[in-house]
Formats: sequence, structure tokens, C-alpha cells
Amino acid sequence: MSTVQKVRRSKVRLEEREAVETLVRDAVADQSVWDLHTHLYPPAFGSPLGGAKHSADPRGLLLWGIDELLTYHYLVAEVFRVATPSELPYADFWRMTKSEQADHIWRHLFLERSPISESCRGVLTTLQAFGLDPADRDLKGYRKWFAQQPLDEHIDRVMELAGVNRITMTNAVFDDNERQRWLEDEKVGADPRFAGVLRFDPLVRDWPAAAAKLSEWGYPAGERLDQSGVDSAKRFLGDWIDRVDALYGAVSLPPGFRYEGADDGRDGSRVLSEVVLPVLAERGLPFAMMIGSELRVNPELRDAGDMVGQSDVSSVVRLARDFPGNRFLCTMLARENQHALAVAARKFGNLMVFGCWWFLNNPSLVDEITRMRVELLGLSFVPQHSDARVLEQLVYKWRHSRELIADVLVDKYADLAATGWRTTEGEVRRDVGLLLEKNFTNFLSRRES
Repeated sequence: MSTVQKVRRSKVRLEEREAVETLVRDAVADQSVWDLHTHLYPPAFGSPLGGAKHSADPRGLLLWGIDELLTYHYLVAEVFRVATPSELPYADFWRMTKSEQADHIWRHLFLERSPISESCRGVLTTLQAFGLDPADRDLKGYRKWFAQQPLDEHIDRVMELAGVNRITMTNAVFDDNERQRWLEDEKVGADPRFAGVLRFDPLVRDWPAAAAKLSEWGYPAGERLDQSGVDSAKRFLGDWIDRVDALYGAVSLPPGFRYEGADDGRDGSRVLSEVVLPVLAERGLPFAMMIGSELRVNPELRDAGDMVGQSDVSSVVRLARDFPGNRFLCTMLARENQHALAVAARKFGNLMVFGCWWFLNNPSLVDEITRMRVELLGLSFVPQHSDARVLEQLVYKWRHSRELIADVLVDKYADLAATGWRTTEGEVRRDVGLLLEKNFTNFLSRRES
């Protein structure tokens, strides 16, 4: 081949790649998302920041606004790296008002050093998306702007900017604050923008504590798990699935979680095999497991004090194998678990891997993990969820994630083009739709035989 021919072929390939890139980035930008896991709530659950037309509720569950963004636990942990407890004791920080904490974090992480961490960058991406100028560095001005927003309209705008068409809540039934809201107002979960998920960690993680609560609530159960306790727990789950209108059941599990069979001697294994999975199978609902968070390794940091640990993928495999009539959503927190979890998903169609959770939600790791999953699973996984606890986090988490997902897909479609395969615009949009929405919605509606 002559030099001229080589140059022409290289030019054609470059033009093909540019065309693919435009097509993929447009498709990813246009595709709406059903965010399958957040900790967000509709206004009926109350909000500490009332905003225009809403009164403040100090125990409200819907967190939003610049002060909540700045005091999110990612940034709390980060600020204590640079303004150490010897300078500001933990107890003194927690005695501050929310605005005082935000001022402290703004000064140390945004003004006294460049805000280049992913958590800091996310705040700036969010401000920019709302038309606020991060270059102003005007925290008081940002506060004033947020306080003036009518909350319902603000939720709509956040969802539009994030490209999210529906938000999935996490409804922790063992949290007294949230549980009471469901009991006091049967319409509390009626906002069509938000879908319910029943979260019941203590049932699996600490049966004696859960049994005491169940008994208090009218579902008699003893500290030792017997058939009466099993029956009560099943009735409890069924009642609350109905109340919440849950899309799926969910638990967060520690790195040390093990399932070696229904008779492995662990209360959690029996609760899973005799209570949780039979009830969910009967209702046709998936079971979501978020595995790998070690709680409060530094308790003085409160929610910011949690740690990551390597988990046991074999336990997930056993559950998927032993309960073929159930569907399992699974995400793991440790980078070291990602390859084995993706391989496990190749073996079991009832296992759906989802998201880059918590400490994995950093660009370098999202890119690495998404590429690996595409290479092993093709288009049959859910690449991301926001895990947002503050409303406006939807904006930056999905904007950053879309960029990274598009980067991976551009490379993969270019690889296809190099083989002579030509992908149409319709096919690209179909594929992106699967990754960002339909894999989840199809998994919800599917029943295992």
C-alpha cells in the first residue's frame, strides 16, 4: 500500500470516528433516565429548607439547596483532611448550624485551595447548570437564589437538567422518621415523579433488633427466629410493599455478608431464604443488594465515617443459583469486586449488575468499570444510578456520568466500525436506551419461571 493510500485510509477512519462520536454523544445526551436508586423524596416528606411557598421542616427528608450540597458527607470527610480535628474538633463542627458548616467547607475546599476533587467539581457543575456563575464565588448569592425557588418547580427543573424522567426513592421502613410519615399520610408517596422502594436492612443484618421492632409494631416475633417470626416478618413485608407501592425490595450489606445456604446457621440467611425472597417472588419484585459498606469506622464523622471493604461475590452467585425464581439487582462498593461480579452476571440471567456506587463514583473508576462491563456483558447491565441524597446532585452526577458513558461507547462503536460493521443512528439510540432506561424497566417487569 502506498503512502498516499495509507493517508487516505487514515482520513476515512478519522471521519468515520468523528461521525460515530457525534451520533453517540447526541444519543446519550437525548436519552432520558429512570434513576433506579436515590435517597430523594417528594415535598410531602418535608424539607429542612422550605424555599418559596414551603415551610421548613427540621426533620424533613427532602434535602436540597447549596448548603446541603456543601455539607454532604463526601465534603465533610474531605474538609477534615485539611482542617483537622486538632484545629476544629468534630464536636465543634457538629454544633455549627448548617450554614456555618457550609461556610467552613466553602472556605477550606473552594477558596483556600482549588476545588478539584469530584465532589467539589460536582457542586460547581450544578451551579453552572442553573445559570449561576461559579467564578463569582458568591456563596451568599447562591443561597439567596436557592431560597427563592418554588420547590415543586425546582424539582421539575432539576429533573430536566439531569435528563431524569423518574426518581426512585429509598424508603427505609425501620427509620422512625420516615415510617411515621407513611403512617400519618397515606398519600405521602403519591407524587408521580417518585417511585417507592422498600428498604429493610435490619431484617437481614440484625434479626433480634428487627424482631423487637416487629413485635412493637404488631407483628409478634421472638429474638430466636422461629416459624412464628417468619410468618410475622412475611406479613410485615407484604403490608409495607403495598403501603409503599414498592418497585423492589432492598438492603445494604457489609463486606462481611455471607450466604452459604439456607441452613448455614446465620439468621440473615434464613430471613433471606424463608422471608424476603419468597415474598418478593410471590409479588414478582426484584431484590436489590448493595454490598460493601463498613459503617462508622470513624464514628465522629457520623455519615461521613463509613468505609469500603472487599465483599464475597460467591454469596451473590449462591443466591442467584439457589433462587432462580427471583431477580437480583446488585452493586458492590469495592473496586476489587467488579470483575468477579460482572463474570457472575454472565452466568445468571436473573442477576442485573448496576451502577458505580458511592466511592466508585469517580471518573477514572466509572470509565474503567463501564469499559470492563461492556466488554463482558455487552449492553445487558445498568451502567449508573445517582445515589443522590441532595436533590441537585442529580444534575452533576448524571452530567458527569453521561460524558463517561459516551466516551466508552464512542470507542466501542469505533472498534465495530474498524471491523466493517456499520451501526445506524437508530441502532445506537436503541442501545443507549437499553443502558440508561430499558434494561432497568424490563428487569422490573420480567418474571422468572
